[in-house]
Amino acid sequence: MNLSTIKNLLKDDHKPKFMALDFIKYIGPGLLVTVGFIDPGNWAANVSAGASYGYTLLWMVTLSTIMLIVLQHNAAHLGIVTGNCISEASTATLKPKLNKLVLGSAVLAAVSTALAELLGGAIALNMLFGIPIKLGTVLVLCLILWMLFTNSYKKLEKWIIGFVSIIGISFIFELSLVHIEWGKAMISWVKPSFPKGSIPIIMSVLGAVVMPHNLFLHSEIIQSRQWNLKDESVIKKQLKYEFMDTFFSMIVGWAINSAMILIAAATFFTQKVNVTELSQAQQMLTPLLGNTASVVFALALLFAGISSSVTAGMAGGSIFAGIFGEPYDIHDIHTKIGVAITLVGAAIVIFFITEPFKGLIYSQMLLSIQLPITIFLQIYLTSSKKVMGKYANTRFDKTALWIIGLIVTALNIMLLLSFIL
Repeated sequence: MNLSTIKNLLKDDHKPKFMALDFIKYIGPGLLVTVGFIDPGNWAANVSAGASYGYTLLWMVTLSTIMLIVLQHNAAHLGIVTGNCISEASTATLKPKLNKLVLGSAVLAAVSTALAELLGGAIALNMLFGIPIKLGTVLVLCLILWMLFTNSYKKLEKWIIGFVSIIGISFIFELSLVHIEWGKAMISWVKPSFPKGSIPIIMSVLGAVVMPHNLFLHSEIIQSRQWNLKDESVIKKQLKYEFMDTFFSMIVGWAINSAMILIAAATFFTQKVNVTELSQAQQMLTPLLGNTASVVFALALLFAGISSSVTAGMAGGSIFAGIFGEPYDIHDIHTKIGVAITLVGAAIVIFFITEPFKGLIYSQMLLSIQLPITIFLQIYLTSSKKVMGKYANTRFDKTALWIIGLIVTALNIMLLLSFIL
C-alpha cells in the first residue's frame, strides 16, 4: 500500500460512510431531547389521564409526538446547516437589546424546567428511601453537577441512552403485570376524544410536551455529528439521518408516555381509583400490583429526573454561552456559569417552596409564558435566507410550523389561564 492510498483512506475516515444502517451512528441527540418528553412533569399528567379516563386520551400522546417531531427536526436543521445553535444564531441576527431579552427569558425557562426535573428526582428518592424533598434535591443537584462538569458530551450521551433504556424496560415490566385492552388502545391512539372534564389534562399534556430548552438543546447537540458543512451532499445526508434519529427517538418517547397511560388505565381506572400525584400513584400500585411494581415505578421516575436534569443543565449552559456567541463547552467559563445558574438557581427556588406540587405549577406557568417566544424565534431564524441560505424553510414548512406554533401557543395560554383563574 503506497502513501497516496494511505492518505486517501485517512481522508475518507473523516467523512461519513453512508450505508443502509449507517444512521445508527447518528442516534443519540434525539434521545437526549426525548428525555424532556418523558420528564417528571409529564408523568403526573399521564397517570392522571389514564386513571381518570382510561384509554380515551391516548390520542393526545400521538398528536403531541407529531408536533414535537416537526419542531425538533426544524431546530436540528438550523444546527446542521449553520453550525450554530438557536442561541448563537439569535445573537448573530437580532439586535443586542432584543437578543438579551429573548435569551434571558430562555435562561429563566431553563431554570424553571430544571426546578421540575430536580423535584421529580427528589420525589423519587422520597418514594424509595423516605429522604426529605429538600435533602433529596441537594443530592440530585450534586450528582447532576458532577455528571456535567466531569464528563464529556459523548459520555453524557451514553449515560442518557442508558437511563432512557432503563425507563423503557421498567415500563415493559410494568405492562407485563397488567391486562391491556389493546383493541381499545389502538383506536384511542388515533381517535380524538374529549370526555367531560378532560380539557385541563389535554391542555396540560399537549401544551407542556414542547419545551423551550429542548429546542435550544437539539440545535446544539446535533453538532456532535457534524462532518463537513462545506459539502452539500454531506449536509443533505446529515439532515436525512438526523430526521431518522429524531423520528426514532420521539417514537421511543411516544411509547413510554403511552405506557404510563396504559398502566394507569389498566390499574387505577379499572379499580376506580382517582390519582393526581406521583407519590400517590406509587403508593396505590403496591396493593394493586405488589411492592416490586411500585419500586420499579419509583426507580424509573428517579432515572427520568436525573436524565432530564442533565439535559436542562446542558440547555441552560448552551443558551447562556450563546449570548456571548459561543457554543456549549463545559470547559468554557460562560457554559459553566450557564449550567450553574440553571441548576443551582432551580435548587434555591425549591428551598422556598413549601409544597412540591405548587413548584411544578409555577414552573409550568413560566414555561407557558416563554415557550411562544422560543418557537417563533426558531421559525424566524429557520425561515431567514440570511441565516439558512437555500436551506431556509419552504412555504409548506413555514405553514406547518406556524400552525403548530399557534396551536402550542394557544394551549399554553389556556393552560396559563387555568393556573391563574
